Amino acid sequence: MSDKVEKSVSEFDWVTARSSCSLPKVFKELRLRVEEDVKTRNALRPDNSPYEFSVAENGPEFTVLLEAKDVRRSVTFNLTEHAISVRDDKGNQTFDVTLTFNDGGECKLNVGKDERNLWQVRRMALEELLFGGY
Repeated sequence: MSDKVEKSVSEFDWVTARSSCSLPKVFKELRLRVEEDVKTRNALRPDNSPYEFSVAENGPEFTVLLEAKDVRRSVTFNLTEHAISVRDDKGNQTFDVTLTFNDGGECKLNVGKDERNLWQVRRMALEELLFGGY
């Protein structure tokens, strides 16, 4: 290793990086990105669309809603002690997201045994709601 690389690796602020890899911080970032997704999806609707998407916050959870004339569907994200739980509108758990702070100093999201990026988690949770027939 060169001296410069060695110095940057040895001076890595793992405490600050690890602090950012917490469920509450990732949950907050997830909520902000989901709100952006919903705004983008609403902007892509045709004029006079009979449906609309929205986000409702309720304490340690938030819900993405699809509302149309005869349809109301949702996906709920809930911050628990050990995971971010994703549920459908019947309350059935779809999947849980856990975190790992790896040896490369990266905060990784895990769904089951698979590492996921934040956008992949959002797609897994919302694709059917945002694009399923509308």
